[in-house]
Amino acid sequence: MANVSHTRGDITGHPDVPEMRARYDRMLGGRDVTLLDGPVFLLGLYCAVSPWILHYTSSHPALATHNLIMGIAIGVLALGFASSPQRMYGLGGPLCAMGIWMIVAPWIVGSHPDAGVIWNNIVIGALALVLGTAACAAAVMRSGSRP
Repeated sequence: MANVSHTRGDITGHPDVPEMRARYDRMLGGRDVTLLDGPVFLLGLYCAVSPWILHYTSSHPALATHNLIMGIAIGVLALGFASSPQRMYGLGGPLCAMGIWMIVAPWIVGSHPDAGVIWNNIVIGALALVLGTAACAAAVMRSGSRP
């Protein structure tokens, strides 16, 4: 029977160490996009609750529902950035599209929106556009650095 009671805390002599290090580096290689997950999640959260914060749920119910759905979608995108960053690099473009849509939505979804509602959606859309552009830039930089 083998003696398993003697364990070493050092695995540097293990034959699989180079492979384990390479795998660890691959897994953490996409972690720079996770710098965006917090701001994108907070943006989605604010977008979802903004109709209640700015009190336009009764005056613009279509925009309230729209912002709730878009906020949830942006939040889910942020959770994707956090959970599997290497797969989510390509979703910076849709985040940019969502930002552009948020900017124009008050005139398309709503009817005669107030200035506060318009500015709310413009700020949310602009921030989504900036964060989406940052995710796209990270994807371009990452693909340019591959061998």
